[in-house]
Amino acid sequence: MNTDKEFSLKNNHSPIYDITKFTHLDYPDHLAAIIWFAGCNMRCDYCYNKEIVFAKSGSISQEDALDFLRSRVSLLDGVVLSGGEATAYDLTEFIRAIKELRFEVKLDTNGTHFNNLEKLLSNKLLDYVALDYKAPKEKFLAITHNTRFEDFSKSLDLLIASNIEFEVRTTLHSDLLTPTDINMIIKDLKKRGYTKTYYIQEFLVTETNIGNLKKPTSNFIKKNLDNLLEIVWR
Repeated sequence: MNTDKEFSLKNNHSPIYDITKFTHLDYPDHLAAIIWFAGCNMRCDYCYNKEIVFAKSGSISQEDALDFLRSRVSLLDGVVLSGGEATAYDLTEFIRAIKELRFEVKLDTNGTHFNNLEKLLSNKLLDYVALDYKAPKEKFLAITHNTRFEDFSKSLDLLIASNIEFEVRTTLHSDLLTPTDINMIIKDLKKRGYTKTYYIQEFLVTETNIGNLKKPTSNFIKKNLDNLLEIVWR
């Protein structure tokens, strides 16, 4: 099945799977809502949002989402666009409408829809980006079941060259990624000129995930990681 489709919001009246009405964790220094877009072009084994990933559409229209945000003006600072993969959609006009309500916008993305990300950045529609560095190139397909590492790579370089606030993060299941793998990511980031904090998110054990993964059995030795970048564990 081809999961690399891109969509227009104009042709998808219910692109949004769900809305989290309040969070103080997902957008640094902001009180925010999270808008979850249906569908994703990856199938990461550790992903616990499998219902969102496999959804072909949502149940909430963009206008319904904007109506909700209008009710939160002066109560929230920001809006997080997540998924699934939000950049599978052309978000330009939707974000313009959000910005007209004077919210700041954070995007969570896997970086594989480079053209859509570039369009959002060139139009200065984003205030913060969280980019998932899923795995070193050699393990990218095995982790994500997706072949678009080069698109991700272009997105990473684009963000590094931009002036936008952003972070790079990796989800760690120690049966899938070793200290050697994480060091490959760290060295690649350093080589590209990334100087910000690198975030490592430890696998969250849940009842269900795409790969039916359980608690890791491999011991991940943190002291074996290179100190080329500041690392923060989540």
